Amino acid sequence: MKVIFAQGNPGTKYVHNRHNTGFFMINRFADAIDGSWIEKKKFNAEIIETTIEGEKVLLVKPSTFYNDTGLSARQLLDFYSLNPAEDFLVIHDDLALPIGTVRTRKQGSDAGNNGIKSLNQHIGEHYSRIRVGIWTELRDHMDDVAFVLGNFTKEEKDVLLQAYPHVASFIKEFVDGSLSHGTAKVELAPTPPLGV
Repeated sequence: MKVIFAQGNPGTKYVHNRHNTGFFMINRFADAIDGSWIEKKKFNAEIIETTIEGEKVLLVKPSTFYNDTGLSARQLLDFYSLNPAEDFLVIHDDLALPIGTVRTRKQGSDAGNNGIKSLNQHIGEHYSRIRVGIWTELRDHMDDVAFVLGNFTKEEKDVLLQAYPHVASFIKEFVDGSLSHGTAKVELAPTPPLGV
């Protein structure tokens, strides 16, 4: 079994936040397979059970809030006796990467991401990640919290929709065991001059 675990905050208040990029991507994936989310309180998460290439897969959106997602991950891994280094993939926003950049990583530190910090505390650093860039020039005029909890602009959302196929491809590679280090990038269209 494989677990595809998205980072984000539950509830309608946060749906369009940049910090919910992980949820944004896994929701697209769920729609593509006609999956329906089911609340599983014992895992503090909403879950879809599906099969990809003959492998049982759980799509997971934790309901613990972003900074405590390690609690949900630990419960899942313990219950199903899974090895995070082989069976666990996280999708999360990354403030250090330009929007539209999608990059895989096999392990590592939290680099200031509190959700990853929680995961590392509860399950260790050895698990695969899909890092989805959210940085834009707007970030340079705001502090981190205000930026990540701000809503996507229409342009940002369009870029993330273009980046989604790369995320979906990396998910399928993870499930079939072929995921390696990789980067895909969708360019943010230039903002037209005022008056055009």
